[in-house]
This record gives sequence, structure tokens and C-alpha cells, in this order.
Amino acid sequence: MHIVIADSSRVGLEILKRMLKERGDTVDTFTDGLKAYRFLVAEQNIDVLLTGFELTSMSGLELCWEARLLAQTRNPIYVIAMSSTHDNDKLVQALDSGADDFIRKPPSHEELFARFRAAERLNMMQKELVHLANIDPLTGVFNRRAFFEKAHKIMDGLQPEQNFSSLMFDIDHFKKVNDTYGHDIGDEAIRKVAEQAGVENAIVGRLGGEEFAVLLSGYSSAQAFDIAETIRNGIAALSIKTNQGILKMTCSFGVSEYRDNETIDDMLKRADIALYQAKHNGRNRVIMFDENRLRLVQ
Repeated sequence: MHIVIADSSRVGLEILKRMLKERGDTVDTFTDGLKAYRFLVAEQNIDVLLTGFELTSMSGLELCWEARLLAQTRNPIYVIAMSSTHDNDKLVQALDSGADDFIRKPPSHEELFARFRAAERLNMMQKELVHLANIDPLTGVFNRRAFFEKAHKIMDGLQPEQNFSSLMFDIDHFKKVNDTYGHDIGDEAIRKVAEQAGVENAIVGRLGGEEFAVLLSGYSSAQAFDIAETIRNGIAALSIKTNQGILKMTCSFGVSEYRDNETIDDMLKRADIALYQAKHNGRNRVIMFDENRLRLVQ
């Protein structure tokens, strides 16, 4: 696990660090609460925060609270407060401030390791729940809610002049696939299509049924068009064996690029308009949104 320890005693920090490194953990230590908090913000994969009460810049209770807020928007952080006193009021304050557990210092090896084994179990369960809440179970890509959460985060961090494009696509004549081959084969077709869409650095979401969206941060519309063509060709090359023979399928794509001060819905709406035009023009093609006229760029 990756563990952050914050405490006023440098000697105590060194002892705890050595103890935890015996388990093979990655450990970062701080005497300054604010520095510990900034580290938590910067590092996305902290598993456990172990903090004392007396810190500089920010108290241990404040650090507990801020860590709990961070954990609500990203990977879970198991928070353990520690104190050398046997003050029940401190225990209550720590738990009310967001701590998951409380330990008195200096802890024994046995107690400390037992607490961290409990932290590992809980973190694994929490991560699994987060996974189930964010991932479409059929395809393994983001579900609609998680996709738009990711999209809004990208939009919030978008830099001036940074390229950002989107794709919307779906499977051509998908109802015929289900009617001819059955829903099990239809599900297999959706899974195979999702696999083809998983290009590097792409955020892929299943918006519903056979409809998908892809976000491409750092890509212009021309580059996004090329990626869409690659995905389209990959899907067209797929073959699925069925009792009725080999199933071949195609997809239609719409491409749009972000414009200053627009929302993610605006950008995806334009991609959806281009997708509709691709369907209208014969399917199995990519169309880039054009302000003046939707043109086939192929």
C-alpha cells in the first residue's frame, strides 16, 4: 500500500516508516499538516493516511477532514488518527472529523499491522464498489454517469488552445442483429465494438444500448477523424461466429472539436448531428461536423 504518515515527532515518524517498510509498503512522512495535505492532493493513489493530532500549519483533525473530502471524489483513503493520550474526547473528535480508525502511539508491530490489514480489506471493498458504480458491466467501459463525470473534469482542466475532440458512434442496423441472431450475440457484438474503441488516452463511454462516445484530449478534429477511421475499420474487420453463420457489422461515426466556452453537451450534440448525417449518407462512415454544411470527409 501507499501510506502517508503525518506526526510532530521525527523520531516517531522514522520508527513507523521502518515498521511499515517491513511489510513492503511505500511510505511518505510529514511533520507539516499542510504539506501532507498537498501531497494527498497531488498523489492520486494514496491508500492510507496515518496522522497524529499535533502538526504544524494544519492540525491532525483538519487533515482527517480534508482527506475524507478528497476520498469522496477519487480513490478511497483509509484514515487512521493516532494519539499518545487516552483521551476519549480526542477519539470522538477524530471519528467525527472523518477518521476510520484510531490507534494509540507508540503502537506495537502486531497492532499496527492488524490495523493496516483491516485498511487493506476495506479499501479493496471500496474500490470494487467504485468500479461497479462507474463501469458498464457488459463492456468494461465507463457507464453514462461516469463518462460525463470524466468529461466535466477534463473540461474544468482544459487549457487555452488545447485540442479536445469527441466521437459519437453506434452499430449500424443493430436491431436487425438482435432480431436475427438473438440478444446474446447482440451483447457479444457490443462487447467487441467497445474493445475496438479502447484506443490509447481515450475516455470511452457506453451511453446506452449500442451507442458510444469517445473523448480525445489533446487531439484536433482531423486527428480524431483518423482515430475514428481506425476504429471503424477495426470493427468492419470483426467476425463473430453464430449458429446462423458469421456476423459482420459496421458502425457510423460523428466527429466534433471543442469550441471556446461551450459545454460538453454542446460538443457531443454536434458529434451526434454528424453521426446522424453519417447514417443518412449510407452508414459505415465517419463524418466531421462542419458549421456551414455537414460534409463527408472520406
